[in-house]
Amino acid sequence: MHEGDISVLPEGCISIILSLTSPRDACVLSLVSLTFKSAADSDVVWEKFLPSDYKDIVNSSISSVNTNNFPSKKELYFRLCDIPLLLQEGKQSLTLEKKSGKKCFMVGAKELDITWGDSPQYWKWNSHSESRFGDVAELVCVCWLNIKGKFDTRVLSPKTVYAVYMVIKFSENTYGLDHPAADVKVEFVGGGGNSSGSRSVYLDPQCNRRPDVQHVPHRLGLLRRRFGHILRPALKTEGHFPSERKDGWMEIELGEFYNDKGEDGEVEMGLSEIKSGHWKAGLIVQGIELRPKKNTT
Repeated sequence: MHEGDISVLPEGCISIILSLTSPRDACVLSLVSLTFKSAADSDVVWEKFLPSDYKDIVNSSISSVNTNNFPSKKELYFRLCDIPLLLQEGKQSLTLEKKSGKKCFMVGAKELDITWGDSPQYWKWNSHSESRFGDVAELVCVCWLNIKGKFDTRVLSPKTVYAVYMVIKFSENTYGLDHPAADVKVEFVGGGGNSSGSRSVYLDPQCNRRPDVQHVPHRLGLLRRRFGHILRPALKTEGHFPSERKDGWMEIELGEFYNDKGEDGEVEMGLSEIKSGHWKAGLIVQGIELRPKKNTT
């Protein structure tokens, strides 16, 4: 027996040790030996990686998931990583970050406060084959774009920096979203806490590659659907732009915040462009996602 060789320990002891690591580490260490693989696959390990309230979360879901139907806690863990669990009558969803087991939530468009969202002349609600929710919001035409939402940080994973993203697509008839920049914010309701506050983003992912001056559609008047053309000024390239996601959608980062133990209460997040008076159309909103921020160091 080699001094310090934990492989000679009983399998149950190895499982307890592995449960103190992370899902990623457990998967890597399972390659060491057959004993380690058996220990790393045990329910002792993966029960620890699941959220402490996972049973309550699954039981409150409208998704067809039963914890008793999974042969192992490991299979349940990866089911929650790969397939969104619908909550709050289908208006929110939960997944787990695969490498850490931390909670990721998406608030569906129906749960957001969208100015004029109930007016069919400004917004319409459609089902979308690539959306996890029943309906998405599609912008028909507005000059006052204002979308915001709130989320209770007590249900999030503690001691975690969360990044907040608006998950979007663009219709074929999109216009008016390239200029000016939109204002985004992430901050705690009532102040306090550690959040990124406000900044600016560009909604059109291509606008930083377009010519300095171009002809673009422009709606004239509130009631008449007449269109002329205007010359749009050169765009500043500073700021943030939408990026592609693996699920076929795009996302724009609204900001970030640190969740200690949820004692800071609700976090408010939003996007608006209400200063220019420019008419815009074609934005499709699935929701706002909160997920652990990737470590870029």
